[in-house]
Amino acid sequence: MPEIFASRRDLHSDIWATEVSLERGKRYLIEAASGTGKSSLCSYLYGQRGDYRGTILFDGEDVATLSADRWSTIRQRHISILFQDLRLFGELTALENVEVKNNLTHTQTTKQIVAWFEELGIGDKLHSRIDRMSYGQQQRVALIRALCQPYEFILLDEPISHLDDRNSDIMRDIILRDAATKGAAVIATSIGKHMNIDYDKHLCL
Repeated sequence: MPEIFASRRDLHSDIWATEVSLERGKRYLIEAASGTGKSSLCSYLYGQRGDYRGTILFDGEDVATLSADRWSTIRQRHISILFQDLRLFGELTALENVEVKNNLTHTQTTKQIVAWFEELGIGDKLHSRIDRMSYGQQQRVALIRALCQPYEFILLDEPISHLDDRNSDIMRDIILRDAATKGAAVIATSIGKHMNIDYDKHLCL
């Protein structure tokens, strides 16, 4: 659990202070109230922060002992993430933001990337600067970028917070198709609004 929660005795959580396994090929929904450590959990699983109590294992390895090079390999090949704050480059176009990753991984064809833009209703935004697009449009671009790498787990931190139901369903379908081709786990967080998926496990933070 986060260090900041260590002295609390009123926590009722399916994750903090208990043992949880996240398996490849499964679908997980992690629901949480604001301020209960949802984004912190994603940061711990992605190796960005270490301010927690307990142990996190990846393929039997304690992640707290991993070198920067080992973490770099894990992030390139095993874990992808759609950040809540997106972390896009505002001065670049939508397509350029995706290409920043795809040019490194060579995972997707340009044809596939453009097809995803079209399917998500932002085909006309390929060459628009990200900072001139709505937040919901930016979320869709960030998803496409997250799919431009190999992965066994994909972390989605409030992925549809600014999407309507139609676009949420389209995003869901794309994620499930891509994850299925990889045999990957889908781990989505929510503080209320979440994708309509047949989850294998529902966890409350």
